[in-house]
Formats: sequence, structure tokens, C-alpha cells
Amino acid sequence: MSKQVVIVGGGVIGLLTAFNLAAEVDQVVVCDKGGLGGESSWAGGGIVSPLYPWRYSPAVTALAHWSQDFYPQLGDRLHAATGIDPQVHVTGLYWLDLNDEAEALAWARREGRPLSKVAVAEAYSAVPVLGPGFASAVYMAGVANVRNPRLLKSLKAALQKLPNVILKEHCPVTGFIREGERIAGVETVEGVIAADEVVLTAGAWSGDLLRPLGFELPVVPVKGQMILFKCAEDFLPSMVLAKGRYAIPRRDGHILVGSTLEHAGYDKTPTDEALDSLRASAIELVPALAGAELAGHWAGLRPGSPEGVPYIGRVPGCEGLWLNCGHYRNGLVLAPASCQLFSDLLAGREPIIDPAPYAPQGRLQAI
Repeated sequence: MSKQVVIVGGGVIGLLTAFNLAAEVDQVVVCDKGGLGGESSWAGGGIVSPLYPWRYSPAVTALAHWSQDFYPQLGDRLHAATGIDPQVHVTGLYWLDLNDEAEALAWARREGRPLSKVAVAEAYSAVPVLGPGFASAVYMAGVANVRNPRLLKSLKAALQKLPNVILKEHCPVTGFIREGERIAGVETVEGVIAADEVVLTAGAWSGDLLRPLGFELPVVPVKGQMILFKCAEDFLPSMVLAKGRYAIPRRDGHILVGSTLEHAGYDKTPTDEALDSLRASAIELVPALAGAELAGHWAGLRPGSPEGVPYIGRVPGCEGLWLNCGHYRNGLVLAPASCQLFSDLLAGREPIIDPAPYAPQGRLQAI
């Protein structure tokens, strides 16, 4: 396939899209307004599962299942290529005191996923630091978390090794080059970049970039704040989740706790109120965190979309323009499947899953 592709946005979706396309096209150029992976992809927790997978539509479930099964080999491939281990860390996940436990178990039976009810004593035995007072537990074996900053570093390093990939950091795209009904490239602060195909993977900023072309893309920034503790390496053996808040262990003993869900525009300022709330949730989940070193507190902007279903495919009426964006809370979860599906569509191959639920056609509004 003889093409030049420009990807607008260098988060995990943009970088993995570039990684997949590099073997298929002549050249890939990735443009990001800041540093690669510096926004939502860096800020997330990296659980390789939606927080409550049974509450999502089949469209999200299909992408999540494919990605969950693929992540270990992606991690191994990137580690082998770059020497940077993304640390796909399989710990399993305990949900505590679910109010829709029956729905969760019915979903697991229907989807064939390894989620089951366990005695709460089993959860306390497996996670001795778990806080008191929890009455019920559901466990999913095999759930991993990926250390997202390391995933981004390994993706960037892998792309830098490819001779037909150009990475342009701190190079905002300011507009699109339009020739009739065709998008023929992008305008950037460094000048025009011509392209046969342009892919919009700009996360929470995707809607703003698309609007001048006459489309309303319902992707909006949704702020999420996280905190990070430093503990011993074996302190927390499994991920735990209760009341919408979670604790994620990294291999080196760092524990992430998140997250808030705030509609505050593009403001990424960490707040004392969120810090206090997250710390309280952390201590309720794992009381020993009260005495742990607080190693970080930050905020990121999720690309909020209706029902969390991403937009993957051609933009109607704009030949040469594609979307791979709007993953909301699950960009890291869904990235492998989303980017493989996108590559299949661009190459005209049989797609890994039915692309219809993600197609922009019929989901965008003309302005």
C-alpha cells in the first residue's frame, strides 16, 4: 500500500496506530501538540479492563476482550524490540461490595470471562492489607495492569527505530488541507504536511480539531485525578476496587489510587479536595496506606464519548480523513484492538471484529 499517512495526536492510540501502519505504508508522520504520550495516556492507571466491564455495551466489550488477550504479546514484542519493559503485570482484580453483583456474574457467564463470586474471607486471605468491613467479593483472574509511562516509552523507542516513521513533538496541527471533498494533509506550526490519509487520534482535543470541517464530534474532556504511594514490592498482591475507586500495584511497590470524574473543561490542575477524597478512599481500601509515602498527585483529561464507544473509521464526506478517538476511560484498555481494527480498515482487510458500532457515519452531527 503506497501511502503517506499523517497521525494527529501522539498518545497511546496514535503511537500504536503508527506502529501498526509502519509495515503497511510508505511513511507515517505523527504530530503532537506536546510531548508524545504526555496527556491522558500517561495519566491513566493502566488496568487492562474496564472498571466495571459488565456495565458497557457489546461494542466496548468486543474491543476489551481482544485487547486483554493480546496485551501480553504486545508487551513482550515491545520489550524485545526496545529493551523497555511495559510491565504487563498480571495480578487479578477483586471487586468488593458490588451493588450489581448478579449482573456482573451473568455477564461473565454470557461472555465466558473468568469472573466469579468468592468468599470475602478468600479476598482477605489473598490481600491481607485489605481494609475491614467488606462483606462480599467478586474476583477476575488474569486481569493485568500495564505501566503506561513505560508502555509509551517503549512505543516511542520502537517507532524511532523504524526508518519510515517521523515523530514530531511540540508540533500542533492547526488545520487541515482540503482539496474539494478530500483531505490532502495538515497545517502545522512547522508548515504543511501532505498526506494520502490523515488520522485524528487527538483524544479530548479531537472534537475541537474536527469542528472547522463542519462536524460536531461529541468527544469532550473529562478530568481524572490520581495519587501514587510508594510501598514495598510485595505490599499489595492484587488490584482491588470498591465504590468506584481502585488501588493498582506496580511491580516495584508503587500503588496508584484513582480516580475522580470531573467536567472542568481543559483544566488539569490537581486539587486539594480530590487529594483528600482519593486519600480517604485509599485508606478505606488499604488502611496501611495512611502511613505510606505519597509519591505523586496529578490530573489528566479523558476523551469522553457517548457510552464510551470510540470512533474508528472514515469521516463521511471527507475522503482521506479517519478517526480513531473517543475511548473515554478505556484508551489503554482498548488500544490494541482499536488500532488493529483501524489498520484492517485502512488496508481493506477483513477486520478483527465488526467495525459497524464504531463507524463515524451516522454518529457525527453536521454543524
